[in-house]
Amino acid sequence: MRILMLAPQPVLEPRGTPISVYQRLVALSALKHEIDLVTYHLGDEVEIPGVTVHRIPAVPFIKEVKPGPSLPKVLLDCLLFGKALILLCTRQYNVIHAHEEAAFFAILLAFLFDVRHLYDMHSSLPRQLGAFGFARKSPIRWLFKVMERWVLHTCDAVITVSLALQEHVQTINPAVKQVMIENLPVHAEVPPQDSEPSAKITSLGLDSGYLVVYTGTFEPYQGLDLLLQCAKIVSSRRPDVQFLMVGGRQNQVDYWRSEARRLDLNGNIRFTGIVPIQEVGGYVRMAHILVSPRKNGLATPLKIYDYMAAGKPIVATNIEAHASVLNPDMALLVDCTAEALATGILELMDKPEQAEALGLRAQEHAQEHFRFADYIAKVNAIYQTLHDAQPAAGPDYPYSTPLNTNSLGQQRIPTARE
Repeated sequence: MRILMLAPQPVLEPRGTPISVYQRLVALSALKHEIDLVTYHLGDEVEIPGVTVHRIPAVPFIKEVKPGPSLPKVLLDCLLFGKALILLCTRQYNVIHAHEEAAFFAILLAFLFDVRHLYDMHSSLPRQLGAFGFARKSPIRWLFKVMERWVLHTCDAVITVSLALQEHVQTINPAVKQVMIENLPVHAEVPPQDSEPSAKITSLGLDSGYLVVYTGTFEPYQGLDLLLQCAKIVSSRRPDVQFLMVGGRQNQVDYWRSEARRLDLNGNIRFTGIVPIQEVGGYVRMAHILVSPRKNGLATPLKIYDYMAAGKPIVATNIEAHASVLNPDMALLVDCTAEALATGILELMDKPEQAEALGLRAQEHAQEHFRFADYIAKVNAIYQTLHDAQPAAGPDYPYSTPLNTNSLGQQRIPTARE
């Protein structure tokens, strides 16, 4: 099939949705489809057979796009719509595969050009607005709620990424065809290097004490305020513990460093800033405990799949986004408070056998349920609902996982910038 994929993100960047877009592209390539990807002017480029990237014109004053809603995204999405319109006027497609808010204008494009519309729903956008501080009765949030319902009643099929999101879709339109396609661990098959942990510990000024690691963005919904308060509690009882925060833009790192100083955490916390995707796995392997203090959401954070694959004990807040994948046999799920996070971490520090058992069970679950072959089968299944052709040919792709991190920054997708 000939697919026009619309991704209103910087593809590729080391964060959830861009990586998820990348995984979709790899699966569709393995299924022998041809894909034109329309995306922002920002992001690293990697090579995927059968994929051509059409980036929007560069906007000189927009150097980065943070997660969530913003005024720069409004401009970039308008340019994305224009680029998609040009391609539809000059080429024929079988499917418009629209990620996130691109599904809003994909309704019009699918209607005008008589093309099937597949909505790739990484989150509930009205709820996402709430996570970024928009009040429940905000006009913008109300508009997004109307648009979400319109998309789910007009698209030909929908991909969801978690059980909670799947149930959300069913409450809006139980008749829509949907397949839940959970993300895959990104770093599970990057070969470990024996010297890697010690080298990183030395470079960060860490000692060989107990290490609690967080990876991901530093947006408000991630709960870093809870994590720093938790670190204060834990370090007061166990001075040997150190917290490592992997990720965050420079201005965010500067802010949280100042908060750490205010809490007198200087000796117990370190920040790396944004690191290349291929290096994140090394930090995960360093951890004694992995933590996710996210406050809300329906979509499971990509980090959770990496945490599980690493076989390290996980402490996470007991919210829908985590509980969709994790359960008490695989992780310690706690209330969304600093005190509960601290209690959970201290419990696992005091009970190493329990911690090890949780990590191993999570790893076994990941190995059994989050396999590339199953991922491709689910992508194929949703595409089979869009046409009456015979099932696509079996996978033929040289990578064993959907994100070969060793190739990042070394290869490029053919890029069209007409």
